[in-house]
Amino acid sequence: MDRQYDVIVVGAGNGGLVAAANCAKHGLKTLLLEKHNIPGGCATSFVRGRFEFEPSLHELCSVGTPENPDTVYKIFDELGAKIDWRYENNMYRVIAKGENGYDVTVKGGIDGYCDSIEAACPGSRKSVKAFLDLVVNCKQAVEYITKKKGNPNKLVMALKYGNFMRCASHSVEEVQIALGMPEKARNIVNTYWGYLGVPTDELNCMHYLNMVTGYVKDGAAMPAKRSHELSEALIKVFQDNGGEVWYNSEVTEFLTDESGRINGVVANGDKLFAKEIISNVIPNNVYSRMDEKKVPENDLKLANAREFGISLETVYIGCDCTAEELGVKDYTVFVVNDPNPRVEHDTRGLYIVNSLNKVVPESSPEGTCTLFFTYLCYGSDIPKDLKPEEYKKWKNAHAEKYIKDYEELMGIDIRSHIEEISVATPVTFARYLGTPDGTIYGYKLSGWDHLMSRTAHVKADFTIPGLTFVGGHSSRGDGYSSSYIIGYQHSNQVINRLKGGN
Repeated sequence: MDRQYDVIVVGAGNGGLVAAANCAKHGLKTLLLEKHNIPGGCATSFVRGRFEFEPSLHELCSVGTPENPDTVYKIFDELGAKIDWRYENNMYRVIAKGENGYDVTVKGGIDGYCDSIEAACPGSRKSVKAFLDLVVNCKQAVEYITKKKGNPNKLVMALKYGNFMRCASHSVEEVQIALGMPEKARNIVNTYWGYLGVPTDELNCMHYLNMVTGYVKDGAAMPAKRSHELSEALIKVFQDNGGEVWYNSEVTEFLTDESGRINGVVANGDKLFAKEIISNVIPNNVYSRMDEKKVPENDLKLANAREFGISLETVYIGCDCTAEELGVKDYTVFVVNDPNPRVEHDTRGLYIVNSLNKVVPESSPEGTCTLFFTYLCYGSDIPKDLKPEEYKKWKNAHAEKYIKDYEELMGIDIRSHIEEISVATPVTFARYLGTPDGTIYGYKLSGWDHLMSRTAHVKADFTIPGLTFVGGHSSRGDGYSSSYIIGYQHSNQVINRLKGGN
């Protein structure tokens, strides 16, 4: 059976869902293919006993409020996807162990954020404020570059957007040091590095600055019904606008015509054709499902040169008491063995604990609460000699280690209140997402492959005609907000090619 569409979207992850909804809303005949029986990829939920757990979302940045909407809010609003947003105005609590450790709760809002760090590190407020202020000039510069279609006037850039020119090619810490920010303040400000998986001595300043200010300005946001609410809202928009979705339909082949243009896919044994293909599947997996002779040499070299980003080990806990009864007072707590992000990265010394009930009280049955432990790792961290029969014991030992550490640190008892528990590792994410090494962040954004470099070379990175990539492996990297933004931007480019306009 052969079918013809305007657009086929492969993968109903965050980027794919936004792209599909956007294409359908603009009147394009669009097919969405998803290998699982539900949409969302990481943006989903699962049930254990009487608890429904959020697999991966900690919190969303760049959402904003109805009164002051930011990029993500505007995208969902433009598409007509209705979300019950909830907000947390304390950005995080960070507990650093060791001789130079600290316990700091950082508030949201520009003044609250700066005041919190000043209280922890007297004399730092001016440099922290100056760091945040850079984002205004940087965003204006990006808008100007975009308006000039990537060919800005160099003199204008130097004279009007000097701060952008000074920080765009530097790491977070290089810029902070140049601003005179004390080391302790830098470590507190850089707590969020784990959300991007790259330590701040190599992470591009623009990338981190955009994320941090996205949280600071209006606080962190969460959908009331977990990230599955986001996926369901986007699917509703897609189907309400005539979109066709096939679940349990993994794409096993990407088809090309004689010129090398991608013109279709194979799913469930059916050949399906389209004018444009949008892939939420990582390029490595796409190229392995193509005629290898049709993959441009430079595209293949680029995919092989890039490093895979971080994955996670996660522990989902349902407790038989409330968060208050348990003694949990914070929504997000970062625990680090060393304040320095580089040390944390190299020793895997960071873990994060979330209690969703602090933001969405009804997220678990009355009289209960959930906890979500996350520790960063790479798929390569799993012992090479680990036998299948030893896997469960290995991952449970990791879970117990972190639970015990948090109990001792906070002076609370978690283990005797555990009613349900589930543990996931990079093996889990590799099986569910189909990504190499179980990476949840696509390719690592560091070194030569940072955000600004990808943005500048996006047209040269992926050159197969008819094929557009969205998702964590694309120009902005991963994270829910980035995936929604890139799905929206890149689908607009597809819409323009098919329909014309701006």
